[in-house]
Amino acid sequence: MRAQALDSTVVQRPRRVSVSTAEHQRHRSFPVRTCVGCRQRALTGELLRVVAVDGRLVVDGGRRLPGRGAWLHPGPGCLARAERKRALSRALRVPGTLETDGVREHPAFAVDIGSGTFPGPSETRKQVDPS
Repeated sequence: MRAQALDSTVVQRPRRVSVSTAEHQRHRSFPVRTCVGCRQRALTGELLRVVAVDGRLVVDGGRRLPGRGAWLHPGPGCLARAERKRALSRALRVPGTLETDGVREHPAFAVDIGSGTFPGPSETRKQVDPS
């Protein structure tokens, strides 16, 4: 049996072309999480992480608290929906209900900033004259 000569173009892998830093940043993937209130996906920079600590819900501003976390859009709309659906205790895998007073006092949840929630009472609807 004769040994055949190998073609060098078949054996060698193609060389990677160096990509500039700006090009790399543009195609880099960023972490995406789902808001437990409205179930919309968003970048982690747009959402706030909350954690259950001793039966209370706490905002994890530095995203470093231990344990399972849930993600919410800032604003009272998504927090209210998550409470109504009992999504926080389910996402955090905590039995029972959680105290949300600490989260409600956080400045990010003080004013609804239009974070993908349903229109609040501050918006007025047009009234149609039935006659």
